[in-house]
Amino acid sequence: MKTDDLISILAADAPVRSRLGPLLRGALVAGVLISAALLFSTIGIRHDMGTAIETARVLFKVFTTLTLAVTACSLVFRIGRPGAPLKSSALALLLPLSLVLAGVAMELTVIPESSWRAALVGRNAAFCVFFIPVLSLAPLAGFLWALKSAAPASPALGGAVAGLASAGLATALYAWHCPDDSPLFLATWYMIATAIVAAAGAIIGSRYLKW
Repeated sequence: MKTDDLISILAADAPVRSRLGPLLRGALVAGVLISAALLFSTIGIRHDMGTAIETARVLFKVFTTLTLAVTACSLVFRIGRPGAPLKSSALALLLPLSLVLAGVAMELTVIPESSWRAALVGRNAAFCVFFIPVLSLAPLAGFLWALKSAAPASPALGGAVAGLASAGLATALYAWHCPDDSPLFLATWYMIATAIVAAAGAIIGSRYLKW
């Protein structure tokens, strides 16, 4: 390939890359607003959140889900840029995972073994697994639409990351409603719901984001 041809290709690709950031930011803002509106207009925030937020469990749940949202969104902002280093953003996902594991370990040492099952099952496990994916729909659609204009090296991986980021945002919102505060519940049902959305993103992305 001639040098002039290479320069022409790079120049043609530059506007697409420069548009990706604003598109993803727009998808992020729109997705959060739509999901938040859906949360408030349906199930709302838990009635005792004013006092519950002062407890260690609720603070831990809110902080952990917010950490997942931030780290996963940081990765989705890089996944659509060919050649962009992903290692540091991917490794950052270990932070929310480490928090969850630490919370579970602490929980198991604090409550008696007879209470472990009740803490894990909680009161709203099925609804949690249902509603987190519902809250993920708007941000997932936005992220996939934005990534369509980019060039993720692996469409399936790009879709999975979009799903993970969407689920992170959804869990961060749902945490303000969920009355189940145990780290065991968080580690089980929130993670199952997140895995469902990430898998759905991978399946959709493998088709929709294909070059």
